[in-house]
Amino acid sequence: MDAAATLFVYGTLKRGERNHRLLADQPFLGPATTAPRYRVVDLGPYPGLVCDELQGLAVQGELFAVSECCLAELDDFEGVPGPFVRERIEIDGRGDVWAYFMNTPVPQGASTGDRWPLPAA
Repeated sequence: MDAAATLFVYGTLKRGERNHRLLADQPFLGPATTAPRYRVVDLGPYPGLVCDELQGLAVQGELFAVSECCLAELDDFEGVPGPFVRERIEIDGRGDVWAYFMNTPVPQGASTGDRWPLPAA
């Protein structure tokens, strides 16, 4: 495997979710929680991630060690740069790793929380 990067996933790329096949051959590093400065936005069939310095939450997700080749394929899958961008995110106890952030405005009335799918109200 070529040099690995650490990637934080919070939505359809997580284990058991519909797009996990794109990461299935990459090493799972374990569950992870971000610093409390982010929010997951429910976009219906998938989530987005945004920074929220004022009312941010500690977002729940998973870490994977991904090859550079896999990261390039995921960038293409996520439409980077476009509706999503890959940027650094602070993970408790791990420092900064990669994550995919929304690159569009949050839709008015969209639900947000600390995980996806969002818990039932």
